[in-house]
Amino acid sequence: MALIQGLCEFLPVSSSGHLVLAQAYLGFIDPDIVFDLVLHLGTLAAVIFYYRQTLAGLISELRLLPKALISPSILSQYYQTRPDFRLGILIIAASLATAVLGLTFRSFLTSLFSSIRAVGLALLLTSAVLALTALVKPGCRAIMTMRLSDALIIGLAQGFAIAPGLSRSGLTIAAALILGLNKQLAAKFSFIASIPAILGGLILSLSTGMTSPLGLKYLLVGLIVAAISGYLALKLLTVLIDRGRLPLFAPWCLLAGLAALFYINK
Repeated sequence: MALIQGLCEFLPVSSSGHLVLAQAYLGFIDPDIVFDLVLHLGTLAAVIFYYRQTLAGLISELRLLPKALISPSILSQYYQTRPDFRLGILIIAASLATAVLGLTFRSFLTSLFSSIRAVGLALLLTSAVLALTALVKPGCRAIMTMRLSDALIIGLAQGFAIAPGLSRSGLTIAAALILGLNKQLAAKFSFIASIPAILGGLILSLSTGMTSPLGLKYLLVGLIVAAISGYLALKLLTVLIDRGRLPLFAPWCLLAGLAALFYINK
């Protein structure tokens, strides 16, 4: 389970969808909330470590935000001239869009976790989106030409990915590429935007209970495996995106979706 979470959290194949299918195959009835939290902490640690230098720059720049909010002219100046400040503002905007959509439709989207048929259909949709990126011409837009509307669209795509089977990384990176962002920015923005999304999901999960039949040893193994596999998945995907290989994951999602629909009819 930890390996599935680590690899599929960042590879564009939907970790939640694969976890639902794995749990059904293994005969799990009720999810272990604590174990799920631990796995997400592992992948959160992976993305923070991978982008530690970029995050340090963002934190340094966003310290200027209180001063900038007092003066619209200063805010505009920083936004137009400081790349990391602009990136930070756009990440915040995308995260707000994700939060609004996620909280508004949370009950419906989370209810899909109990439907293998819904997971299968969502995986087929993810496959179609990934295949569509093969038709998109490589973009050249960098951070200083990225608009607020771009961030909001990517944030909304991330919000829909709460549904199991819809890949968060797949939808957000595909949206960024369709909007004309260059490959490096598309990957970086998608993965950094995942940090507040994962944190928000963890905070919401904390309210559902904190019990686990597993001992500390198993929780620790899950944390380590999810963190290491997540880091390796990040490295792999950034290379594949740079080479324009995102559509390679479309057949896998297609097969997984068909397998889920076949499973429901057994």
